[in-house]
Amino acid sequence: MRVRLLDATIDCLVEYGYAGTTTTRVADRAGVTRGAQVHHFPTKTDLVTSAIRHLAAKRTEVAMAEIDRLKASADPVGDALQLLWEMHQGPVFSATVELWVASRTDAELRAQMAVVEPIATSSLVEFGKALLPDHSAHPEFLHAVYTAMDVVRGILIASWATRDQTELEARWERGRRHLILLFEALMQPAPSR
Repeated sequence: MRVRLLDATIDCLVEYGYAGTTTTRVADRAGVTRGAQVHHFPTKTDLVTSAIRHLAAKRTEVAMAEIDRLKASADPVGDALQLLWEMHQGPVFSATVELWVASRTDAELRAQMAVVEPIATSSLVEFGKALLPDHSAHPEFLHAVYTAMDVVRGILIASWATRDQTELEARWERGRRHLILLFEALMQPAPSR
């Protein structure tokens, strides 16, 4: 029942936005009573942030399932960046953006998102460390991972204005090339002194 509620929440966030996602609407979509919904998630904020946490965990499982393939790749960084891009496609990212924007003016949601967002982000950082363990101690490694996430998210948000798939892919390919250069610079041996 919890999973049905969480999946219904994401569907509602995508279809109706944060303002239009009500606990009643979510319970109806999940096919459960309002009482059952309140038992599992007492408030709308609990419901939506739990849905994002649930999806972040699923996203991490998908990424970690690819780790061996990426380590064996001729281009592990480029392929990992492509996986990051693909993981941000679709309704999960749209629902997350709805919550980011809504948290700007909703203090209760902002407090919850301040807890959820670092958990979701740290899972991607851990993935990067698992993929490139020899380079993860570099003082700029964490910043490079964050920059990669910012590039992916920024391109996707900007693409909503045009919906031009060709332009979107071209912007991503340009961003991906520059991110590869960033990671390659981090992977260079330190100069001897």
